[in-house]
Amino acid sequence: MIRFFHTYFPARTLFLGISEALLVTTAFVIATFARLGASDANLMLNYEQGFLKISVVAVVFILCMYYFDLYDSLVLSNRREVLTRLVQVLGTVCIMLALLYFVIPTLQLGRGIFVMGFALVAFLLFAWRRLFLAVNTMPQFAQRALILGDSTLAKSLIGEIESRKELGIRVAAHLREMENGQNPYASLSEAERFEALSKQVESYRASRIIVAMGERRGKLPVEALLQLKASGIQVQDGAEVYEAITGKVPLESLRLSWLLFSPSFYVSRPLLVYKRIFSFMISVFCLIVASPIMAIAAIAIRLDSPGPIIFEQKRVGEGGKLFTLYKFRTMVDGADQDHNFRPAEKTDGRFTRVGMWLRRARIDELPQLVNILRGDMYFVGPRPFVQNQEEECLAKIPYYRQRWSVKPGATGWAQVNRGYCATIEDNTEKLAYDLFYIKNISIGLDLLIMFKTLKTLLLSRGSR
Repeated sequence: MIRFFHTYFPARTLFLGISEALLVTTAFVIATFARLGASDANLMLNYEQGFLKISVVAVVFILCMYYFDLYDSLVLSNRREVLTRLVQVLGTVCIMLALLYFVIPTLQLGRGIFVMGFALVAFLLFAWRRLFLAVNTMPQFAQRALILGDSTLAKSLIGEIESRKELGIRVAAHLREMENGQNPYASLSEAERFEALSKQVESYRASRIIVAMGERRGKLPVEALLQLKASGIQVQDGAEVYEAITGKVPLESLRLSWLLFSPSFYVSRPLLVYKRIFSFMISVFCLIVASPIMAIAAIAIRLDSPGPIIFEQKRVGEGGKLFTLYKFRTMVDGADQDHNFRPAEKTDGRFTRVGMWLRRARIDELPQLVNILRGDMYFVGPRPFVQNQEEECLAKIPYYRQRWSVKPGATGWAQVNRGYCATIEDNTEKLAYDLFYIKNISIGLDLLIMFKTLKTLLLSRGSR
């Protein structure tokens, strides 16, 4: 895993993306030489912005492949799905480049170069993806790991690792006995523990040990692990590995002492100033750009059903304080008069005709830009809920109050990874993502969330 933007990406996935960008660039350079010849190709590439034009094509290709989830773990290992989406990418790239060339004609490549390069890219992408899929699933190219412990975290880790081949890790063995007491490890000396664990490492040809024990006191073979680490074996904490793989904090193994003494979960004053300035600037820009859409939405709401255009609702913000959140009204007036606000369902009788469309397109969220402008919210942060939902979650979900340590946001790490939440189980998992964000809050992570949010909006995912 490679840490980038304060989050983690599988090295193989990053390599795949970089290699495909180089592949597209190389294909169009070859097409340029094949079409124009060496002398004219050098002239075009070096003096007629040829490399810039090819780079634009490569960026459009990679963006389309990202937005079609071709770097997603669920798609990477599915050959049929990869082929289907590659065809969709090729069609989308043609449309996007046609629009781009219409707006900026100077970026156009020659017709012959484009056709030859596009055909070569199509062939190389299909071939490269098949090769990557074959290599990615080969166990001999994966690091062999021992999972130490019999906790819920250990089981979750095994499930995640086994379902994501691009991580380059294979679970060689799950050593439960050191925690559940099946073998008398506690009675062994440190030398005997080291010898026993060394035999396991040698037997399974493991290159890393992931410690995922629920109870470590008196059971964790510290000296043995230190000696193995000194000999070149990678020793990792299970919670940190889980966090790197999933992008969320493992709530089932979270300890209060970790929250208390961790250097994270603290937002510096300069970062708070940045978030306020950044959120203010983005909200002003978005209000200016979206004002025509908001005006049309307001007129449509007024003509569609009786009631106010703007829906006002109390939400829980930073420190548990209430603030008034603004949205376009999408339900019939007085749908929740008893103040027992129920989460929206996919087919909810409370929606108006215009409201269903507004929610699907996320236009109903635009008035929240006023909340951001006022300082009630940041542009990026944990999603605020109504008071009765927050109180229920606070009573049933451990560490839930930690969500209130920063201002809420219009979008966030949980929203782009988890989507809509309606049950306690959903909100428990959402908290795991929110705690990851609060722990790793940074400018880079905010930019990554905004990039993912744009993808979510364009593909209309998670709306209700």
